[in-house]
Amino acid sequence: MSVTVENLEKSMAKLVVEVAAEEFEKAMQKAYMRQKKDISIPGFRKGKVPRMMIEKMYGPGVFYEDAANIVMPDAYEEAAKESGLDITSSPEIDITQVEKGKPFIFTATVALRPEVVLGDYKGVEVPRTDVTVTDEEVEKKLAEEQDKNSRQITLEDEAAAEGDTVTMDYVGTIDGEAFDGGTAQGADLTLGSNTFIPGFEDQLVGVKAGETKEVHVTFPEDYHAEELKGKDAVFTCNIIKISRKELPELNDEFAQDVSEFDTLEEYKEDLRKQLQERKENTAKQNRRDNAVSRAARNATIEIPEPMLNTRAEQSVNNFARQLASQGMSLDQYMQFTGSNMDMLREQVKPQTEIQIRNELVLDEVAKVENIEVTDEEILAEVEEMAKAYGMDAEKMKEVLTDEEKENFRKDLAARKAMDLIAEAAGEVDGLAEAEDKVEE
Repeated sequence: MSVTVENLEKSMAKLVVEVAAEEFEKAMQKAYMRQKKDISIPGFRKGKVPRMMIEKMYGPGVFYEDAANIVMPDAYEEAAKESGLDITSSPEIDITQVEKGKPFIFTATVALRPEVVLGDYKGVEVPRTDVTVTDEEVEKKLAEEQDKNSRQITLEDEAAAEGDTVTMDYVGTIDGEAFDGGTAQGADLTLGSNTFIPGFEDQLVGVKAGETKEVHVTFPEDYHAEELKGKDAVFTCNIIKISRKELPELNDEFAQDVSEFDTLEEYKEDLRKQLQERKENTAKQNRRDNAVSRAARNATIEIPEPMLNTRAEQSVNNFARQLASQGMSLDQYMQFTGSNMDMLREQVKPQTEIQIRNELVLDEVAKVENIEVTDEEILAEVEEMAKAYGMDAEKMKEVLTDEEKENFRKDLAARKAMDLIAEAAGEVDGLAEAEDKVEE
């Protein structure tokens, strides 16, 4: 295999990859072996037709496509490494020669890491963050802890009020016909949560366990299901149970139950300290984020479109994994929101572009400032990660590849560059928060 590189405009390059005829012939034979079991020709048993006979009947190119798909992934990966280019996108492949007995040639057009021309990155101005903890914030936090330690009590013969949870079976109909998604059993609904169709929850205020209630609603014009938009519906609700949240009394006994403190005042003081620490950490991170964002806006970078498209695709894939961890597929999400893959990619592009700019600036600052990361720092980072995930640090170090080690080195260098920019930044009262945040 051989590769030549043609540099293009706007941080693009074309790799011309030539695979020897002998290697392509091996791929042709492999393609034949995969397909022959499905090919039938009169006079031969299925799966026993010689390759020469298949090529004679269907043409010499019958196995070209499969053979190309067998060859190209490894050939491209090898060519990308051999080129030494800093490739930042998926390749756009074009086959330029495919013929029996001749080398297989294809091109791969890729985006490269764009040039970064730094502007001012030392002494940028960032908004000053107020880290004062108010009494109201302490009381709000205390109320949250009180709510966490609440319990649900079942109402025997009392009407449901706002804030109560109604457990029910319901069947929804439109013009007397049940519709998809309009039926549920044992559904819990907290009145006042505004999680159901507008007007639904209001009509359940006052119901009691054991009652049946007809709820009349109109689906909003912007409802996600096209067939239900603007339609009038009736939900027949059989009320199974009504439960109410009971909050514990805020006193010294409460403090003793939920904390290590003897009095409520001591507990509140600890909550104040926690809020203070959290605010200070948030302010520190905001300073870092805003400083890098402003430094990135001062830089000149022309991001190639394929690089942006590749990263946007990765962002959508990451979002899909997050949804899956919550029990929802990307297809379901798109159905509920009325979106599609193209819309999702376009939605993430603005933030993705900001993230790319920030990352490129941090890498460039690390380079011009000669920021170095030692092996000891990398191993310390591995130990921290192992601790966070409850893994054996020594085993992680043993299986750490050179590529993973280099990724750690780059991440730590970027973090040091971020610290450098943030420490040199000046805080200004009244300055608007930067809208773009760096992705660590």
